[in-house]
Amino acid sequence: MKPPRTRPIIAMPGRFSRSASALRYEAVVNARALLQAVYDAGGDPVTVLPTPLDPDDPAGDIAGRLAGFDGVLMPGGADVDPHLYGQEADGHTDPADAVQDEFDLAVLRHAVDTALPLMTVCRGTQLLNVMLGGTLEQDMARPHQHTIVSLELPAHSDLTARLGSADLDVPTTMNVSCYHHQRIAELATGLTAIATSDDGTVEAVRAPDLPGWVLGVQWHPEDTAVGDVYQRRLLETFIAACRAAA
Repeated sequence: MKPPRTRPIIAMPGRFSRSASALRYEAVVNARALLQAVYDAGGDPVTVLPTPLDPDDPAGDIAGRLAGFDGVLMPGGADVDPHLYGQEADGHTDPADAVQDEFDLAVLRHAVDTALPLMTVCRGTQLLNVMLGGTLEQDMARPHQHTIVSLELPAHSDLTARLGSADLDVPTTMNVSCYHHQRIAELATGLTAIATSDDGTVEAVRAPDLPGWVLGVQWHPEDTAVGDVYQRRLLETFIAACRAAA
């Protein structure tokens, strides 16, 4: 008899990398800090290889790949192809990777359609917005790269409700670690902005009308999760949703 699983299994699509330490070839990677943060929050993260989809049954292909997973965390990465939101690349956008974009979009669509708990980070949140019909600003006048951004959190908001607990005060401000030069321009129908920075950047979104648990953040909670109780709390609430849905 197999022992019972004690941790929800979290699918994290990998990112293509031209090189990685100790490997002789190109790699498929996820940030160690993010994997560790998910594990520390109680989940068991698994990097999933992005592949071209079966052209005859793309939805079934992804459904089979994600069978047995309890949640999806869509991590950060390279820029989203502007053609996906009706624009031409403006010269500041990374070269498009069709396999990465197609696979990530299919994973997001599966999670949304099947109410699989979903958390998105940075590029993942931008891609979620695009999938639901929103657009992106391709190059911010003041990029949020290598910077800490302060968020004012309104009382009784959707975000603060997930940060407080019996032993943790609900915050009114939060410092977050950012690394992005693009941001949400037109917010997709179905998404609600639940945190913004002082320059108007949408920093967190929810999808209140979708049946599943969905949270998107523009920042990188893994950067500071070791020392920031609220970043750990964000990941813990996601893992709790995955455990409840399993």
